[in-house]
Amino acid sequence: MSIITTAVIGAGYLGKYHVEKYAQLPGSELIAVVDSNPQTARDTADRYGVEALTDYRDLLERVDAVSIVVPTHWHFEIAQAFLETGSHVLLEKPITTTVAQAQQLVDLARDRQRVLQVGHLERFNKAILDLGNYLNQPLFIETHRLAPFKPRGTDVSVVLDLMIHDIDIILTIVDSPLVHIDASGAAVLSDTVDIANARLKFANGCVANVTASRISMKTERKMRIFQNDAYLSVDFHNRELAIFRKGQGELYPGVPNIENQCFRYQEDDALKTEIELFLKTIREGTQPIVSGDDGKQALEAAIQITELLARQDNIHDG
Repeated sequence: MSIITTAVIGAGYLGKYHVEKYAQLPGSELIAVVDSNPQTARDTADRYGVEALTDYRDLLERVDAVSIVVPTHWHFEIAQAFLETGSHVLLEKPITTTVAQAQQLVDLARDRQRVLQVGHLERFNKAILDLGNYLNQPLFIETHRLAPFKPRGTDVSVVLDLMIHDIDIILTIVDSPLVHIDASGAAVLSDTVDIANARLKFANGCVANVTASRISMKTERKMRIFQNDAYLSVDFHNRELAIFRKGQGELYPGVPNIENQCFRYQEDDALKTEIELFLKTIREGTQPIVSGDDGKQALEAAIQITELLARQDNIHDG
């Protein structure tokens, strides 16, 4: 498949960037933009000289691959329709609203032999793509994902909005069953939880302490990983990866010297990389970097955290 016909469902804030990437990438023939708002659909489609639609069903059986960039409660219905009619699907995170829906999409994609990739964008950050070269059985992980308040995205809690990115990465790099979760948080500026902390414990003994806030005064997206042979620091926002290892000689009596490397990635378009690799996966028949199963596991952990926070609220209200 040299040319893949593509379309984007949902031309809002993020969807417009998906449209731009599909229009730019070689081997992608963007044929349509779909949005329930006719003006939004027309404005975006006209910019790239493609068809504007307001109903995704008008596109079924006409396109090889789609990005679905709509509110989460529409994910299952739309992804199911495109998978059933033979399209490959890149579905924004979180994959669905329930784990059962996610499993249905995973099963459907497997049965139809279609690619189902989930848009956990941070997995395509160059710092994370390189991180795997230095990992060796993490023992403790700490993450902070902080952002100023924006009304967009507050239909879900900060766990499903922001924390799920780090949950997905942690589940991938630890690669051990999650056995226990503690969580706390608070709703401050919206009706859902705006700041939360979760402690994840894995069967192999690794512990991850995860904090997410959308009511901070600064933007920070950092992950720190501690293992027997190194301390690894990932700065997603500034696109940096730092590695600190035990070196030769002694810093203090009985304490080894520390050697460090720092990698800075100046040019990093994670969304372009994500879509580029989605199209490559379709052409080569390989597994996506972020599979439907990955999306389901991240959702399952995020829902467990959300339920713990809800129980905490009920206790406080009582």
